[in-house]
Amino acid sequence: MARILVADDASFMRQMIREIVESEGFEVCGEASDGVEAVDEFKRLQPDVVTMDIVMPRKSGIDAVRGIMALDPSACVVMCSALGQETLVTEAIQAGAKDFIVKPFKPDAVIETLKKVLEKED
Repeated sequence: MARILVADDASFMRQMIREIVESEGFEVCGEASDGVEAVDEFKRLQPDVVTMDIVMPRKSGIDAVRGIMALDPSACVVMCSALGQETLVTEAIQAGAKDFIVKPFKPDAVIETLKKVLEKED
């Protein structure tokens, strides 16, 4: 099953994503609490998918996507955004993100999005 890196500055959000994806059989191989850590953990863990919050300290999710894409142009990053961040989501997609999930999370939507981006990678 797919290995997922969860990047979000809020620990409760990371836990929520972990619970959703693990209930579906995915493995959370790591977590990051800011954009710098997300890029470092991506480099170290080589996950199948990264879920990336847009607004994070030290380095934004969008800049982290750019950093990950520079390391691996085929990386699979799914952005997590709150309602009203459409312009940031568009910028993230242009930076290389494959898709996005809207907060508050609906478990079915999270799983559906992850399965969709993983199918494209195969």
